[in-house]
Amino acid sequence: MTPNNPLDKPWPSTAMPAVQLIQLNRATIDALADEDLDLANEQATVELSPYFVEPASARTWRYRSRQLALTPEDADWITRVIYDPVRRLAVGQSGYHGAPDTRGMVEVGYAVDVAFRRRGYARSALTALLARAALEPAVTVVRATISPGNLASLALVAQFGFVEVGEQWDDEDGLETIFELPVA
Repeated sequence: MTPNNPLDKPWPSTAMPAVQLIQLNRATIDALADEDLDLANEQATVELSPYFVEPASARTWRYRSRQLALTPEDADWITRVIYDPVRRLAVGQSGYHGAPDTRGMVEVGYAVDVAFRRRGYARSALTALLARAALEPAVTVVRATISPGNLASLALVAQFGFVEVGEQWDDEDGLETIFELPVA
């Protein structure tokens, strides 16, 4: 984290339910990558549930751990915890895949624990991500890549005005539809 940079504080959402996107330190990410929830909770600033070491989540943390080893400057951009400060619950994860690329594009990702889905947490997280992107002069476009069968996520990006711009094949996730939204 860059010291005293206001953009590195928890990213709040203006949507309901109110959430904060809480950055995790490298030790916490590494512990989650190793599926060591006890160690992760010793390092984290919020309590993490078993959801954060389930196979899909652990896969994300392993990827982020390797990413930080290669490009530590991505730390301020990558996956964070979706935290409900009213209920004092970590309900999912959300962030960018990395810093803006040479085109000014950042790709968003979000996942909510099955126990907390259909309550607006993904919408609130995406609201916070879009607000954060708008504050960064280097960002010109936000991208989301979504499996054609993920109807909830497809509906969510449509609500924000994302436009389909193509398809891609992801070795882990299969076919994905690419959506983009210019940052005003």
